[in-house]
This record gives sequence, structure tokens and C-alpha cells, in this order.
Amino acid sequence: MSTTVGQRWRTGRWIALALIVISVIAAVSSFLTAPRPGGRMDPDSTGPDGAHALVALLRDRGVDVVVASTVADVERAARPDTLLLAAETYYTRGEDLLSRLTAVPGDRLLLEPTSRVRQSLAAGIRIDSATMLTSEPDCDLREANRAGTVQLGATDTYEKAGDADVTRCYGGALVRYQDSGRTVTVVGSADFMTNGGLLREGNAALAMNLAGEQPRLIWYAPQKPEGDAAAGSSLTDLMPDAVTWLLWQLCLVVVLLAVWQGRRLGPLVAEKLPVVVRASETVEGRARLYRSRRARGQAAEALRIATLQRLTPRLGLGPNASPAAVTSAIAQRCAGDPNAVHHLLFGPPPSTDSDLLHLAHALDDIERQVTTS
Repeated sequence: MSTTVGQRWRTGRWIALALIVISVIAAVSSFLTAPRPGGRMDPDSTGPDGAHALVALLRDRGVDVVVASTVADVERAARPDTLLLAAETYYTRGEDLLSRLTAVPGDRLLLEPTSRVRQSLAAGIRIDSATMLTSEPDCDLREANRAGTVQLGATDTYEKAGDADVTRCYGGALVRYQDSGRTVTVVGSADFMTNGGLLREGNAALAMNLAGEQPRLIWYAPQKPEGDAAAGSSLTDLMPDAVTWLLWQLCLVVVLLAVWQGRRLGPLVAEKLPVVVRASETVEGRARLYRSRRARGQAAEALRIATLQRLTPRLGLGPNASPAAVTSAIAQRCAGDPNAVHHLLFGPPPSTDSDLLHLAHALDDIERQVTTS
């Protein structure tokens, strides 16, 4: 008896040890392969809103990308042959910081500038709310024409505010003009440069063309306030660094305890429904689900399959009858054109809700005529 208990204990101990090792390996792998966090347009972030992919592409192309977290970093890296990319500029607060940015030499590429930043760094343009956004360049700017169609998303549009000769692309979402020997480019959206937006249409080409014009690029996308409001600190800024590691260790302990104490799931057990659901409620619920996901193709396919399942026995056809045989049999019982019948039963999915509703009515009409004939 004692020998059997000892064997079970040794077996259970090895199983428990194996589970602990597997949990630790899984936790470490998840931590190492997790996306690098960061804010929007953060050059080190691999999340959807980060910009690590574009920075890596520019560096592979030979562009010297200098990441600047503060205005002082921008001033140290700026040269006449550089391009300053400024994004997330709502973190740049204070007229003194904007004045220092204005004095920086080189070209400028502003993404979603605030009104104060636009007035300081791009005084030659202003907001134009009357212009309709387009996805085609419709301008003579080489960088935009080489990129072609893009998806900028929600964006501001601009027009000239003075005597400067402003080139407007994509309905004014991208503008460029010359100011005292420097090229100033403004884009009303930064989404096309993020990791999640590069794969849409020609977004990657437009981002590379705009950001890779100069051999040296200063990437200025601050992730925390600088200037008047920089003195404020959040709760995470006040926490010691060791607290983060402590939290990770506590999470690992919780996972291990859950694995240790978790019960093994048994086989599925069939149970009766506690209530009877009416067929009409099921149909309405499924219809709302289709409509919320805009699944017109799946809805149309369900309607056509149900119609054919009801009609083929009435027509004396088997379940594997060909579309041509079904169409011919229905056309003999109805007054419709065989081509129209084939289009309704086996045609492409509808493109709009109105077309789907028309298809449902037409299928009902065919079924009624076959039933009464």
C-alpha cells in the first residue's frame, strides 16, 4: 500500500515539475516575442500605431535616421541638408520651444500639426474645410504621383494663406511650398506612416518618398509633454523600476497557481434547452448578425440554398442536380427568362442591402410560381 502511494507521489511530482517548466518557458517566450510597446509614431514601437517599420525601411535605404525626443535633440542633429519630420507635436508646448524649432535649418515634414505648430512652422498654409478629400494625387508632385492611390484616413486639408506657390495633392491633404530656401511639406494625417497603415494602397511608397528625400532625417515624435506642462508626472513615472518586475513575477505566480489548481475539463454533456426559442427570433437574430457584419454574400447564399432545398423535390430533381437542370426545370414552371432565373439562383452576391432585399423578394416570387403551377 505504501509503495503504491509513493509511486503515485513521485509520478505526480514529475508531472507538476513538467507543468511548471512548460509554464515558465511559455511566459518567457511570450514576453520576448511580444510587440515592443510605445505611443503613436514611436520609432521603436512595433504596435499598429508605432513607426518602427518605416524607420527600418528608411535605414535599409541608406537614410541616416536620427531619433530626437526633445527640441534640444533636434537642434543638435539639425543641418542644412536634413529633413525634420515632426509628428505628435501637441506634446510640444510653449512658444519658446516652437521658436527654437522654427530656427532649425533644413526642410520640414509636418504630420497632423496643431494650429500653433502650423502657424509657427508652416505659416504659408491654413485649414481648408471646403475641399473634398481624394485618394488620387491629382497634382504635379513627383513623390505623390509615384505613390499613386493612398488611404490617408481622417485628415485635415489645407490651402495657401499668403503669396506662396502651394502644391496641393489628394484634395489638399498633402501640400508643399518653398519658404526662404527650404521645402515645407504638410500632411493632415500620420496614419499612412504607422505600422498598421503602410500596407494600404500606396501608403508605403508615399511615406518612403516624403521621408527619404534627404540623406539625413530627424525623427521628432515626442511621447511625453515638453515645455509648459512637462513638470507634471503620472503615477507610472513615480513608480520605481523594480515594481514592474515585481508585477511580472506576481503574474507568473498566478499563472502557475492556476495551472496547479486548475481542474481537468471532462467530456461535453448534452443538456436540454431551458427555454424554447421561436424560429422567428432565431431568424431575426441571425439576420441582425449578418447585417452588423455586412455579410451580404453569406446571407444571399443562405437564401439561395434554402430556396433550392425546397424547390428541387417539387421539381422531381435530386439534391445533386446541376445548375443548368434546375434552371431549365424552373423556367418551364415560371414565366421568367432562364438567364434571369439562373442569375437569381446562382449569380454573384449582391453588393448593397437594396440588392439583397430585391433578391429575397425575387426568390420568394419564384418559389410561389413553382408551388402554384
